[in-house]
Amino acid sequence: MMTRLRIFILLLFLSFFAKSQETDSLQLKDSINTISEVVLQAAPRNIKLNEGNIVVSVSGNKDFKASINILEVLKKTPGVTVDQEDGIFIGGRITPAIFIDGKPVVMSSQELQSYLRSLSPEMVESLEVNSNPSSKYDAEFKGIIDIRLKRNGNLGWKGSYNGNVSVNKFNYRENTLNLSYNTGKIAYTMQLGYNNGISTYRYNALQRLANTNVMRTTTYQKDNAEILNIQAGFDYRINDKNRLGLNVRRNFRKHDRNRSGTLYTSNHDESQVVFNTGSENPIDYTQDNYGVATDYSYQNKNFRLNFLGNHLSVENKQKDDFINRDLPDSQLLSYWKSDLLNKINIYTAQLDAAQKWGNANLEAGIKFSNSHTNNNIKYDTLSVNDGFVFDPTRSNRFSYKEKVFAGYLAYSQKFQKLQINAGLRFENTKSISEAITADSVVSRNYLEWLPSFSAHYVFNKSNELSLSYSRKITRPNFSQLNPFRYYFSPLNYWIGNPYLQPSLTSQVKATYRYKNWVTSLMIGKEKDVMTRYPIYNPETNVLEYLGANLPYRKFATLEVSFPIKITQWWNANAQVNGYYNYEFRPYLNEVFALKIYNYEVRLNQVFTLPEGYTINLFANYESRTGNSLYIIQPRYSVDLSVQKSWLDNALNTKISFNNMFDTYNQQLEFRHKQIMDNRFIHWWDNRKLIFSLSYNFGSSKYQTKEIQRTEEENRTR
Repeated sequence: MMTRLRIFILLLFLSFFAKSQETDSLQLKDSINTISEVVLQAAPRNIKLNEGNIVVSVSGNKDFKASINILEVLKKTPGVTVDQEDGIFIGGRITPAIFIDGKPVVMSSQELQSYLRSLSPEMVESLEVNSNPSSKYDAEFKGIIDIRLKRNGNLGWKGSYNGNVSVNKFNYRENTLNLSYNTGKIAYTMQLGYNNGISTYRYNALQRLANTNVMRTTTYQKDNAEILNIQAGFDYRINDKNRLGLNVRRNFRKHDRNRSGTLYTSNHDESQVVFNTGSENPIDYTQDNYGVATDYSYQNKNFRLNFLGNHLSVENKQKDDFINRDLPDSQLLSYWKSDLLNKINIYTAQLDAAQKWGNANLEAGIKFSNSHTNNNIKYDTLSVNDGFVFDPTRSNRFSYKEKVFAGYLAYSQKFQKLQINAGLRFENTKSISEAITADSVVSRNYLEWLPSFSAHYVFNKSNELSLSYSRKITRPNFSQLNPFRYYFSPLNYWIGNPYLQPSLTSQVKATYRYKNWVTSLMIGKEKDVMTRYPIYNPETNVLEYLGANLPYRKFATLEVSFPIKITQWWNANAQVNGYYNYEFRPYLNEVFALKIYNYEVRLNQVFTLPEGYTINLFANYESRTGNSLYIIQPRYSVDLSVQKSWLDNALNTKISFNNMFDTYNQQLEFRHKQIMDNRFIHWWDNRKLIFSLSYNFGSSKYQTKEIQRTEEENRTR
């Protein structure tokens, strides 16, 4: 471990301190072969600000040339974090909405990850990271990442194939075919995708029980997945003023998961076994969803009108078997089954209008959404007569209906070097959650006013400063509300809470750019923070995680990014991020309020070699962090990739070795040993050797706009 850490530190600081030591008797070598100094100088404008938001060029940017896909580009983008499960975060732990060409995409979280992996860096013009969106965006969007695709209006057809093979203990394959045909009036698009393969996950826990026994929990999950998706649509340019678009999609996924584990308990000094239980949990999961999106736009001189409509239908089915045996003699201890059916339907309609007068712009819009989810999970337990009997203590039927009516008014004006933006949004939410099995109904009707303001001043080409303020509301998603049990192991599960309240966040952000050096500071406060907390039963040794609202938390984020030019063939970009979090957490008749400080350092090095080869070495270190209840241990990762283009850049090949030292697992420890002594590790198989191939064919470079995603669809995951 120490050897790996030394290697990481050496890689991290090599770019900062590069020099050659020469004696008087030696001749100076050619500067091409000798690194005599690190030169900090203005590089090409690959980073700029747009009203305080970082905009990063992607296509043609050497920093991303060897990246496999846009997910890897995001990992190296200032202010963005991609975790071990490909979850995307900005500003610490904010999950952003993903936009394509200024519009949110209409995909589930799993579909979105597959889509981002299908996009090569050559297909993307730029990324814009907005960590403080204004009132004209849905209040659920605490952050936005806008991906701008490369475009060309050539007539004719074009196509591209992207294929990736990830090699770990098992293989995972991703294949995407994109086709488009442009007639000048109508652009037709189609995307076909097929992914399949196996991924694995491990969970290990050590807990000292109330009776001084020691319990060790191990879980191993093997997930065999098969995913098929198809999208088709058209973009009809009726005339110079009117445009109409339609997109339909269908996605089907099947997962055969096999989760097995042990509960091994010994006495306090681990010299004697108390019990040793083995568990088997085979899972059959399918998801079938379809979506329809239609949009219309009208533009006449300085007036613009847009309509967007969406329908999303999702059906989830999952069957589980939970089998527990005494390992020494394989005696059956318990056996229960579950059968889950989950259906979600979402309808949204949005109308936006904008009028421009000189340097002033006035925008207004309204939106209506209607969401309905039904969950029915049934448990059956094996009885003493070897027959399965309905288990009402675990079974659950849950229905959730939500209607949101929203509107906004935004005004902006430019005064020479100063840009001012102000907006006000309202969102009225009506919801009914019904736990049918428990005969419990929770009905809510609330209205929130959400203002925003920003100012952006450009001193000159090298200096600019932005200030912004916004207020956001976050409604609980469906899984957080649904009071059913999700099992990690026979004695460990979490339960949703239908009484969760939405949280409100107020935050202020300042961003300053000097050439390619960018510094951002964000501070804020969130009320009614939604979180999970553990409850340990010393009699049954069951550990369950329940949902609750914390009174408030305060947070701050400081992010600095800057380029380092070492030689003509060796460039680096560094990021240093600092985080502060203060939670006021009542827990078990006590209040825990800790100030948590942590930091993250990233270094992205690019080596441009002869014969068109590019090598990318990316290192990331996260310090010790956590919250009021848990400590999260530090971790780091190192990725190495090699890129080469062929056939006049039509064929692009890449090889990447991600998480080379297998160090990017998550280790947590409960802080307060007087309550519970528990520590555990989550491990994902993200140490991978990835082979990537992309090929472009056809005569046209035209790409139509992508389908849209709504706030409600973000909350179905």
